[in-house]
Amino acid sequence: MTMSDLLLFCVTSVAFVVLQPRAPSSSFLTTTRDAKEHVCTVDEHNVPTATGHVRSEMRRLNLWHRATYIIVRHENEDKDIQILVQRRSMRKDYCPGRLDPTPGGVVGFQESYHENASREIEEEMGIDVSASSGNTIRKLFNFPFEDNRVRVWGGFFEVVYRGSLADLKIQQEEVDEVLQMSLRDVAERAETNPDDWMPDSLHALKLYLQYRDDHSVNRRLLHGYSSGNLDAYKLRPKPKAIFFDCDDCLYFDNWRVASKLTHKMNEWCKKLGLKEGEAYELYQNHGTTLRGLLDEGHLEHSEESIDDFLSHVHDISVDQMLLEDKELRKMIEQMDPTIPKYIFTASVRHHAEACLTALGINDLFVDIIDVKACGLNSKHSEHSFKTAMKVAGVDDPESCLFLDDSVKNIQAARKVGWRSVLVGKIGRDCGKEISTEHAEHEIDRIHHLPKVMPELFNNTSTSNS
Repeated sequence: MTMSDLLLFCVTSVAFVVLQPRAPSSSFLTTTRDAKEHVCTVDEHNVPTATGHVRSEMRRLNLWHRATYIIVRHENEDKDIQILVQRRSMRKDYCPGRLDPTPGGVVGFQESYHENASREIEEEMGIDVSASSGNTIRKLFNFPFEDNRVRVWGGFFEVVYRGSLADLKIQQEEVDEVLQMSLRDVAERAETNPDDWMPDSLHALKLYLQYRDDHSVNRRLLHGYSSGNLDAYKLRPKPKAIFFDCDDCLYFDNWRVASKLTHKMNEWCKKLGLKEGEAYELYQNHGTTLRGLLDEGHLEHSEESIDDFLSHVHDISVDQMLLEDKELRKMIEQMDPTIPKYIFTASVRHHAEACLTALGINDLFVDIIDVKACGLNSKHSEHSFKTAMKVAGVDDPESCLFLDDSVKNIQAARKVGWRSVLVGKIGRDCGKEISTEHAEHEIDRIHHLPKVMPELFNNTSTSNS
């Protein structure tokens, strides 16, 4: 959609004027009548300075300061969310003439975010957000933004305006014109002509879209991650690798395969003179039975002994227990093809390959990272996660997405900074519902992944790519 396709309007008393688009100024900074205004400057952690600074000095030195960003939603019967976009006055000291999808203003010295947002939206557009106005305002989050022109701690607000467009009262010193646009229009035009828009406001809009998406899917916000703190909200990085557990994650068969594996391990343990049920206890305590046998001295640390154990316990007919899963294949095929997908299993490669072949998805993964690749460590170990990152060529832990049915594995993943989804809400150990505060989502089965992470299945993700 081009600029000429949109109805531009400017409010002068009660009249609408259709304005032709004009090219924005190439200048970012100009002199403003507010140059002597005393504003709230802060440090890099958003702690206010003792005395603040004059606006002109804040601009000249590019000091950290506070500002408000307000998305104005105009309620109507259309399906698309309509927002009011300002074109900034040519008198503005920052980005004059540019389009602003989240108008607001620099916070004054000793002024709160909320006071500033309420004042700015009424001064610039005549929108009253008092309790009796019928309009609403709510604070969503704070965020940092920094480039070579501005360093700001933004306070983001959402205003719902229920009045008529004819009732808007534009402050001509601040605003040249107002456009009513859908979020889709804004995204398309910003993608086509980014220089027409305020860079910090576009960043704020991306954060807002991410915030809306998170709420729509009930994503758990976890501290320590980019989007986990609403007092310092940031864009999540796009996943650079997705790691799928194999058994009881890619499929669920009421633990038939798992029971077969446990039976084979018990057979081996009996040969060593261990008590009935010892194999499963070792698994619970050490992450894998193999790790437990080695750590407790029941199995020799030799390649031959280890391979004998692994060959024996995985000698089961997986192809007779698992069926082809066309629904699963379709789901994986619909995932973002630019994100590589790996199997990350505490089992061995040939067992995982047998499972993938039976399910009909063996060609959809880049590689299998098995217990031998991880130096016989379980997924309780930080070493295993670092090994998986090395195999995938990923340096940033937050760019790793992990899907697993084990609460302990999910907890270990969070310790190294991975994002996680718990797959399966019934625990094998207890037979009861399980949950973990360390996962962004908890789903009944892997097939529900598109419902909680739709951004993985289309090209409209709001994550920072």
